[in-house]
Amino acid sequence: MTLFRFSLVRCLQATLAAALLAGCGGDDPVDDIAENACLQSSPSGALFNPGTPGEAGAPEIPTGFAAKKVVNSRSFMVVAANPLATKAGCDILKAGGSAVDAAVAVQMVLNIVEPQSSGIGGGAFMLYYNHSNRTVTAYDGRETAPAAATENYLRWVSDSQRTTPLPNARVSGRSVGTPGVLHMLDAAHKDAGKMPWKDLFSPAIKVATDGFRISPRMSASVAGSAAFLVRDPEARSYFLNTDNTAKAAGTLLRSPALAATFGAIANGGVAAFYGGAIAQDMVDEIADTTGGITPGQTTLADLASYRSKKREAICTTYRAWWVCGMPPPSSGGLAVAQTLGVLENFDMSLNKPTDMDDNGGKPTAFGVHLVAEAQRLAYADRDRYVADTDFVALPGGSPARMTDKAYLRQRASLINLGRSMGTAAPGDLGPVGGLSSPGSENGTTHISIVDGRGNVVSLTTTIEGGFGAFRMTRGGFLLNNQLTDFSAAPADAQGVPIANRVAAGKRPRSSMAPTLVFRTDSTGARGEFRMATGSAGGATIIQYVGKILVGVLDWGMDAQQATSMVNFGAANSPNTNVGSEHPSVNLANNGANDALITGLRALGHTVNTAAQSSGTGTLVRRSNPAGFFYYEGGADPRREGVVLGDLYP
Repeated sequence: MTLFRFSLVRCLQATLAAALLAGCGGDDPVDDIAENACLQSSPSGALFNPGTPGEAGAPEIPTGFAAKKVVNSRSFMVVAANPLATKAGCDILKAGGSAVDAAVAVQMVLNIVEPQSSGIGGGAFMLYYNHSNRTVTAYDGRETAPAAATENYLRWVSDSQRTTPLPNARVSGRSVGTPGVLHMLDAAHKDAGKMPWKDLFSPAIKVATDGFRISPRMSASVAGSAAFLVRDPEARSYFLNTDNTAKAAGTLLRSPALAATFGAIANGGVAAFYGGAIAQDMVDEIADTTGGITPGQTTLADLASYRSKKREAICTTYRAWWVCGMPPPSSGGLAVAQTLGVLENFDMSLNKPTDMDDNGGKPTAFGVHLVAEAQRLAYADRDRYVADTDFVALPGGSPARMTDKAYLRQRASLINLGRSMGTAAPGDLGPVGGLSSPGSENGTTHISIVDGRGNVVSLTTTIEGGFGAFRMTRGGFLLNNQLTDFSAAPADAQGVPIANRVAAGKRPRSSMAPTLVFRTDSTGARGEFRMATGSAGGATIIQYVGKILVGVLDWGMDAQQATSMVNFGAANSPNTNVGSEHPSVNLANNGANDALITGLRALGHTVNTAAQSSGTGTLVRRSNPAGFFYYEGGADPRREGVVLGDLYP
């Protein structure tokens, strides 16, 4: 049992009915994980030793697999990647706050306890379901390139100095986009908040002031990035010991600087972030040239002019369901919709995992083959066509052509049932752009929330790479490296302009895929809410979300089984991922004793068995035999998250 479970296991009871928590204090002033109506069932297992950052393309350090049980809740629920953050959101819901209110509180606490993944120096995408009027709104809080950015901003120091930014694009100031998450959350709060904005920062201010115990995952992440964090004075003093080693798990960490920043934003609103001293500090940090680093060109005007956007969600049918996702500049919603549209042409129920258990059983080779092939086709279109639609239109000017049932049926016909295609060609959807390779927004986290009124938030938030650009402001938060999600080259080898090239004010393409699922009603329209999910994991987010949706909608899994199930899927390459962190995957003898691995190889797949670091949070609305509705939640066993809600049954 890891040190991180210091309070969780001590406080929680063995069964849900006995798990009502009250107080559960400790020496740590923020030691309490859950109390009163905020409860969860007890996890089992332990995290394995962390892997290597970036191992085999892994987006964050893989930290093993700690088996978890499904959690049931009567009327509200929060799933987030850290217990303190989950509790902050649950407390807001208990107090009568909305799902959006809870999302603000959760994000602020995550900024402190999971700084490698998200924070106010980054961006986010959010889907919001308003139960009263049955509408879905997509909120775009993606970062933007500064006004001074050219198409070669990440490629060259300048037009006259055609060398790569130093020490590389990510660590230079060129990688930092204008942060968008705060503006987006403020816009959503204005639309759907119930509690005062100021009150939503109180949990985070308390954690930052009183301190929290560093988790094993955070400590391992710091250790993996210490060589870069040491370059920045604020990051070095906050994350590292005097000998430049990572502060150990269990260390009490306080952030008075971030507490002060949160206080300023709580009292002054987002204007206190996008202007004044906080904004000037960000501009100065981006422009820093210490050690010969190439500066970025963000100005106070870039910050002052930033605006999040409301967009129309991409909602398509899949069998008896409506599935809604984010539109561009995220490619996640389109790629997931295309994957499902291809899979709709196959009876996936015939390919359920075997040996079903709490961890999702053992996927079959043919089931994984179909999903991976569908994803190859979706990624091929993504890499060719998808970018910020404010700058580069989709084929036909909307998602309709890419999600057309006839088009996806034709794409499905390209799948060979006996052999992997390896690499797919994009579909012929009209004038084409240059082909770019998938990017990876790596430092990412996901939050799923439903409030007592039936309103739902699915929020994926990121600073891109783990610890972003490795630059911490004097205000105690890290800056993103989101602009490296652009294609550094403006054109492909044939000179055709790449859709996802850099431009001033443009938003880089993302893979984030917050998703909402609804039943189809008797008229064929979108009916009652049934599911919210999403994940961390860079460009593999599309694969993780696809796995969850197939698991629940086709294979009848509960929220935890689908979340825990072996991570599998493919981008548009010969490699097919099978996450070896899962206890059912057997790597002995190079996988020769594992039916999934050998079955995929027999179908022509090159199997990548690197440990996966997904961060999925799923909630599903269920009904019991008496017709009483309740919620079922699952937190990813590959991270430190938990599910909290009120007692059921």
